[in-house]
Amino acid sequence: MAPVKLYTFALSGHAHRVQLALSLLNVPTQLIDVDLRKGAHKQPDFLAMNPFGQVPVLDDNGTVLADSNAILVYLARQYGNSDWLPTDPVGEAAVQRWLSVAAGLVAFGPAAARLVTVFGAGFNAADVIARAHGLLKVMDTELSARHFLVDAKPSIADVACYTYIAHAPEGNVSLADYPNVRSWLARIEALPGFVPMVKTAAGLVA
Repeated sequence: MAPVKLYTFALSGHAHRVQLALSLLNVPTQLIDVDLRKGAHKQPDFLAMNPFGQVPVLDDNGTVLADSNAILVYLARQYGNSDWLPTDPVGEAAVQRWLSVAAGLVAFGPAAARLVTVFGAGFNAADVIARAHGLLKVMDTELSARHFLVDAKPSIADVACYTYIAHAPEGNVSLADYPNVRSWLARIEALPGFVPMVKTAAGLVA
């Protein structure tokens, strides 16, 4: 079977979380760069795959999916096992909680702070940085009791939240006060198949 196609952009954390999942699951993948700077994501051929005009888009031999968290659910069910997305109601709900966090507090906290410094987005920097620290405090407390966000093993919850937390310093969000979060990041980075997102010299790492 042909490799799955991932339409991506190198600096997109949303796209990276899917690339990371594909690599952790050892799924052969062809990366197709979408030049957001030139508006390639707003062209008719791309909009036919994702009318919202956003990366990532996954084409698994004719099954076309958009939205990073939706793709993570698909990949866990199609190529993973119940470690990545539990099948019991409590475990599945626990993962869904963190997928919601990734789409909410992560997106409008550390991800938004990074958008300010890397892409010049018009968010209020102080507000999104404060929101990021509020999230990190909760994560650090929860990670004091377990190695990963849901259980002793990694799941797509960790994949969904990893990238923008790891790159939070690019948005002037320091991780210095969150030792459990830093240990969690290191555990993910030690997983077989881990692939990093390219770093940007911005914010605290400029």
